[in-house]
Amino acid sequence: MSSIAAAFAHGLFALAQRPLPVPVAEEARRSLINVIGTSIGASRHPGVDAILAAAAELGVAPVAPVPGRSEKVDLHFSALATGFAGHLDDFDDTHLATVIHPAASVLAVLTALAPSARPTGAAALTAFTLGCEAQLRVGVSISPEHYDRGWHITGTCGVIGCAVTAALLLGLDEAQLAQAVSIAASMFVGQREAFGTMTKPYHPGKAAANGIAAARLAQQGQRAAADIFEAAGGYSHSLSTKVDFDLMNGAFGERWELLFNTYKPYPCGIVAHPAIDAGLALAPRIADVQSIESITLRCHPLVPELMGNPQPKDGLQARFSAIHGVAAALCDGQVGLAQYEDARVVRDDVTAVRALTKLAPDAAVNRDEVFITATLKDGTLVEHHVEHARGSLARPLTNDELMHKVRLLVDSQLGDGTAAQLAAAVATLDTAANLDALFALCAPTRSRNGN
Repeated sequence: MSSIAAAFAHGLFALAQRPLPVPVAEEARRSLINVIGTSIGASRHPGVDAILAAAAELGVAPVAPVPGRSEKVDLHFSALATGFAGHLDDFDDTHLATVIHPAASVLAVLTALAPSARPTGAAALTAFTLGCEAQLRVGVSISPEHYDRGWHITGTCGVIGCAVTAALLLGLDEAQLAQAVSIAASMFVGQREAFGTMTKPYHPGKAAANGIAAARLAQQGQRAAADIFEAAGGYSHSLSTKVDFDLMNGAFGERWELLFNTYKPYPCGIVAHPAIDAGLALAPRIADVQSIESITLRCHPLVPELMGNPQPKDGLQARFSAIHGVAAALCDGQVGLAQYEDARVVRDDVTAVRALTKLAPDAAVNRDEVFITATLKDGTLVEHHVEHARGSLARPLTNDELMHKVRLLVDSQLGDGTAAQLAAAVATLDTAANLDALFALCAPTRSRNGN
């Protein structure tokens, strides 16, 4: 009987040898353009500056790009910076069943390895797709207990997907692919305690760097335990007490977890999205937030567990405050990156509305659902029910909505029209000889930034 890792590699390697199904390829392109947008949108954050400053201090070779930046660094720091930026604003894609954000880490592998590996566009899209699929399959096999125990599943499962992407880009064979994922299974990172800090987006960046390392080590002949996934003290059983390997290795080519991916309309933890929808629905019905006596949000129990910070002190903390999302929606009538700027988070108006708001967890409420009641000082009740949040599987972002989001992220950094050019490059990636043109569009130029 083959090991779990060997069966996993066999299924993925077989998929890599044939064209992607049309719906899967389309979803992969949506995921790719979305994460290119989030990585460029956050590329000027001080956290990215810190990573690049560390690279400069070490004197690393300038061989790989970082989207949105003119600097080049070595493979490790390119992966680290790209994965960090892609996930920083919590605006990247989300697989709802696992809460994995698959694309940031996998894009970081592409960014780091493409200059040396020189994949065709078609090969790169396949490697990106299967890297996302691989980590999602691992994720569903150990969910939800793994996440509930405090692990940041984007980092712990992301490294497996990144090893797959790196192995495919480097041309590893099936046996080497099995070794790469087995090595990566000892290189995971991330706990939920890091949420609301700069350490959280470090997890997908480190997953990318470690996944590349795992693939390169396998390429050079390093070996790992054959039963690293199924052993009692191995990856899966150490991280979860409820493991289903059929979800990891079953129905390759028939079931695609990537098709259950979603895209965020708001830059924060996804369980807060129905609350934000509810706040936005109430905003035009409440003329003055000072007329509010109290707000009650009946929601899924994960909302207070993951996003229960009542008074965040900065933008990163606010991304894990459903109460802030509601307050920002009521005060501003919109929720975007501006509502999570540090200065906006601590202003008196949103602070006051947050103080009036309480979460009422109810296990009967679905994850993408919420009931909101605002009681005004004159006794009036203003209520709304969000059955399915915008951006959920039931109400997915359209291509036009997704591109509107990407334009706001990209064009503000690289100049008007850049997002449209990137979208065209992603749409025709199957016919590209390499990724040079795509990554050239991700870099600042004099004509775009006016310098």
